[in-house]
Amino acid sequence: MFSSSVRSALVALVASAVVVSAAPGLSLTVSGPEAVDGVDQLKVVATITNTGDESLKLLNDPLTPLNKLPTDTFAIAHEDTGTSPSFSGVKAKYVRDTAIKVGDASAFTVLAPGQSVALTHDLSAAYNFTSSGAGAYTVEANNLFHYVDPATNKAVPIYANAEVHSAKVAGQLAVARNTLTKRATFTGCSSSQQSGLNAAAPAAQTYAANALSYLQAHTSSTSRYTTWFGTYTSSRHSTVLTHYTNLNSNTYSSYHFDCTCTDSGTYAYVYPDDFGHVYLCGAFWQAPTTGTDSKGGTLIHESSHFTANAGTEDYVYGQSAAKSLASSNPTEAINNADNHEYFAENNPSLS
Repeated sequence: MFSSSVRSALVALVASAVVVSAAPGLSLTVSGPEAVDGVDQLKVVATITNTGDESLKLLNDPLTPLNKLPTDTFAIAHEDTGTSPSFSGVKAKYVRDTAIKVGDASAFTVLAPGQSVALTHDLSAAYNFTSSGAGAYTVEANNLFHYVDPATNKAVPIYANAEVHSAKVAGQLAVARNTLTKRATFTGCSSSQQSGLNAAAPAAQTYAANALSYLQAHTSSTSRYTTWFGTYTSSRHSTVLTHYTNLNSNTYSSYHFDCTCTDSGTYAYVYPDDFGHVYLCGAFWQAPTTGTDSKGGTLIHESSHFTANAGTEDYVYGQSAAKSLASSNPTEAINNADNHEYFAENNPSLS
C-alpha cells in the first residue's frame, strides 16, 4: 500500500505529465532546390507540422509562412559574407484581433495533431540579391506563429522548432516587377468598394493634416505624443514631423486602389517603392471610415510605408503592442506604421 504522501506525489506527477503531453507544439521546415540559375527559380516550400496533442487554429499572419503575400517572412544570409538580400516585397496592415473577429475560414489554418500544411514561396518576389551577390545562402522562415485559444478566443504566441535550408544562387539576382505607369483610379473595385474608398481618401487627408498641425503646435512632451512615440526628444519629434509633412503632401483621392486581394484577415498592403498604389484586402471592407483601425487610418498606415513618405516598418501590429513599443523602444516606434496610424486616428482622443 502507498502512503498518503506517496499517493499525492504520484497524482501530482501524473497531472504534470498530462499537462506536458497536452502542450501545443509546431515544427517548421524549409525545403527547395540546392542550387538555382536565376533567383526566379528560388522557390521554397515551408512545411508547418502540428507536433502537439491538440488541434491548433493558426492565424495566417502576413509575417508568417502561412500567408503567401511576399512579405519579409524569411531570414536569408550569405554563408560567406553574412550579408542579406534587400527586401523588395510588400508591407501590410494586419490586426490579429480583427482577423479573429472577422472569423473567415481563409484567415486561419487548422492543424490536427500530426497534420502538416505546405506552402510554396517565391523568394524572388520579396528579395533582391543584387547587393549581396551570388553564392550560397541560408534560408530560415519566421518561426513565430499565433493560434486562437478556444477558451478565450484570443491569439496566443507559439514558436515552431525550425530547420534551415541552404541554396546556391547564381545568374540573374533580381526580377523586374511591373508597376503602373498610368494610374487608373480603381482596379477590380465594385461600386460599393469605390464608395468606401471615396470616403476613406478624404478621411486620410484630414488625419494627415490634423496630425501635422498638432505636431507643429506641440513641441514638447504631451500625452498624445508619448503614448504613440514614447519619451519626447526634439530629434525624434523632428523625424515624426517630417513623416507627417510628407503624408500631408499626398493627395489620397488620386491614389490607385486595387481591390483584387482576397486575404480576409489583412487590411491592405503596398510595395514601398511603388508610390500611391494601395492593395485593399478583406478586413479593410469591414472597418469604419474613421476611428481605430479605420479605412482612413489604414491609408495613413500604408502611406507611411512608402519610401517617399517615411519608409516605416511593421515591428508590431495593434494598439496595445504599439503603445508597448512606444514605451520600450521609441526609436522603433517612430518608424512603425501602426504607431503613425494610431497617432493620426487619435481614438480615444488624447491631448
